[in-house]
Amino acid sequence: MLDGVNVALGVSGSIAAVKTVELAHELRREGAAVRAVMTGSARGILHPWSLQYATGNDVVTEITGRVEHVELCGNDGWADVLLLAPATANTVGKIAHAVDDTPVTTCATTALGAGIPVVIAPAMHEPMYDHPGVLDAIDRVREWGVAFVDPRVEEGKAKIATEEAIVLATARQVGPRPLAGKRVVVTSGATSERIDPVRTLTNRASGRTGQAVAKACYVRGADVTLVHDGPEVPYATVERCEGAAEMTAVVADLAAEADALVSAAAISDYTVSSTADEKIRSGQDLTLDLEPTPKLIDTVRESAPDLPIVGFKLETSGEDEAMVAAARAILDRADLSFVVANDATVMGADTTRALVVRADSVGEYEGDKAGLGGRVADELVAELDG
Repeated sequence: MLDGVNVALGVSGSIAAVKTVELAHELRREGAAVRAVMTGSARGILHPWSLQYATGNDVVTEITGRVEHVELCGNDGWADVLLLAPATANTVGKIAHAVDDTPVTTCATTALGAGIPVVIAPAMHEPMYDHPGVLDAIDRVREWGVAFVDPRVEEGKAKIATEEAIVLATARQVGPRPLAGKRVVVTSGATSERIDPVRTLTNRASGRTGQAVAKACYVRGADVTLVHDGPEVPYATVERCEGAAEMTAVVADLAAEADALVSAAAISDYTVSSTADEKIRSGQDLTLDLEPTPKLIDTVRESAPDLPIVGFKLETSGEDEAMVAAARAILDRADLSFVVANDATVMGADTTRALVVRADSVGEYEGDKAGLGGRVADELVAELDG
C-alpha cells in the first residue's frame, strides 16, 4: 500500500505519542520508509530512542544548521508525505497560523509551502477538540488540502484514530486517486436468514475480500459505502444489513447515486419460508421450508441498467473451466463489467486465488486478500476510464 513511500512522522505532546511506535511499525509493514520528528513536549512522554528503534532512522528533535525541516519537507526534500500523529490542539493551532517554534510545526510550514501532502491525526481531550478556535483551525487547514483523520471520541477524549485509519488516510493522500469523485458501493461478508429469535442460516464468508476491495477503492480516492453485517470502519460509510432481502433493498436504493457496485458479499440463496416467533425447542425432528432469495445483481440491474457492476462467483468444483463457465453465465445474464471467480476453499483463508473473468479474457490473481482488493479496484478504474 505504501511501497516506496517516504513518510515524515511528526509527533507532538499528547499521551497518544506512546502509540506512534506501533504506528511506525505499521507504516513500515506497508512498505514505507519512516523518519520521525518530535516536539520537546513529545520527548517528555516518549524517548526518541523508541522511535529511532521503530523507524530504523535517527529522530529529529531540534532544527540545527543541517536545516532538517528543509531536508525532510522542502522542495526536493526526502519526504513524500508529512504525517502528524498525534497532533495536539496547540500544534494544529500553530500550523493554521504558520507559527514555527517546534521541529514539527516548522516541518509542517515547510511541507505546506513545498506542496508536500500533509495528513493530521488529532488527539486531545474532548472539550479542547470542541473549542471554537480549534475547530476553526482544523477547518482552515482542511481548506489548504490537508487530510484529517478524525479522532475516536470516547470517555471524554478525542482519542487518536486507529493505526489502520491513519495508514489508509496516508496512502490515500500520497498516492494517485483515479477514483476521486466516484461513489462506489461494496457489499461484503455473509448474510444471515432468521429461523427463530436465536438461530440463523448463514455461511462461512469472512468479509475480508469485500473489505479489502473497499479499502483499495478508498485509497484510490473513491467515496465508499460498505454494505455488510459488521462494524463501522474508518474507510467507508457503513450500511448494516443482516438478511439477503434487506441487503438487496439497501443496495438498490444506493445504486441510484452510485458510480459502481462491487457485489462481493456471499448472499444467502435461500431464506426460511416461515420464521418462529419463539425459540424452537431442541430435541425434536425439524423440517425447514426454504424459498429463494432475490438475486441482488439482477434486482439492481433492473433499476440501474447502466451502472457498472462487478460480480463474484464462488464454486466448489476446483476446476478453472467450471469457474469461468459459471462466471460468464452471470456476466451475460446481468450484463456485468467483470466477475471475480474463486473456489470455496479460500473462504476464511488469509490467501486466495481468483480468476478475473471478462467476456473476452480471463486474468489470474494469487496472493493475499489485500492484493486481490487492489486488483479489483484497478480493474474497476480501467472499466470506469473506458
